[in-house]
Amino acid sequence: MEISVVIPLFNEEESLKELYEWIARVCDNHGFSFEIVFVDDGSTDKSWQVISDIAEEDSRVKAIHFRRNHGKSAGLNVGFKAASGDVVITMDADLQDSPDEIPELYRMVTEDNYDLVSGWKKKRHDPLSKTIPTKFYNWATRRMSKIKLHDFNCGLKAYKNEVVKNVDVHGEMHRYIPFLAKNAGFVKIGEKVVVHRARKYGYTKFGLNRFINGPLDLLTLAFVSKFSKRPMHFFGLYGTLMFFIGFLAALYLGIDKLIALNLGMGKEVRLVTDNPWFYISLTTMVLGTQLFLAGFLAEIIVRNSNKKVEYTVDQRLNFNETISEI
Repeated sequence: MEISVVIPLFNEEESLKELYEWIARVCDNHGFSFEIVFVDDGSTDKSWQVISDIAEEDSRVKAIHFRRNHGKSAGLNVGFKAASGDVVITMDADLQDSPDEIPELYRMVTEDNYDLVSGWKKKRHDPLSKTIPTKFYNWATRRMSKIKLHDFNCGLKAYKNEVVKNVDVHGEMHRYIPFLAKNAGFVKIGEKVVVHRARKYGYTKFGLNRFINGPLDLLTLAFVSKFSKRPMHFFGLYGTLMFFIGFLAALYLGIDKLIALNLGMGKEVRLVTDNPWFYISLTTMVLGTQLFLAGFLAEIIVRNSNKKVEYTVDQRLNFNETISEI
């Protein structure tokens, strides 16, 4: 199979039929063998019923339904596992991403040999309250990841199948899939200017909290990508450094006290504990010890942790595998 189109969704009943027909029309016109994988993230409207009707008429449509809302990252993660096409294309279900981009995205992956091609919504139909924070977020992600993309969070992306099988998208890391792919060794990452259409139905499902969670996730990813396999290199280094500085400060205070006693000629000498630097050095040694122990415990956890993230899949359509295999 040439193309798998993975579409995570939540409460998008109005747009699903139109989106399916548009994708099928584009792929059929270009002679692509394809499948569409809808991942319903616990929708509370009639989205699952619409998908079920579509899947009943067209076996190329596959669908997965979560019992509850897990988030976009979970939808993509499960959709990636289910995708069987040589090229996997993701897009949002709200019709703001154009299926007309599929042929060129497919060509860039298969002919230009990109591991990943990310869409760039150069002209956006969003309010300033969304576009300005997005520009800052993309700038920060470029600086930290060293990947030259203008729009990391664009839902319209194309991947080689081996890329999606080797990235673990969890939490809210869907914003950083190019970063995850780079960390997995897929470094040929390209970009394509894509059409951003105004929302036709419904309303956005993402709140303002994404502008807080996004930077926090980026910091987490930057740390994990560098130290996840060797946390002792971070915690141990700074813990040892802080303990050493605190120890030197305490040693200085002790030597200074001994010198004062020897030269004091019986005069009363101030107690070491009356010196505020004593408590600063003591606190520094305690913090250094705690950082070192944190690194030690993190090493033990990393070496013994193999827990797999699971999602509560409720129903599936047009799949031959068992639920446990996805």
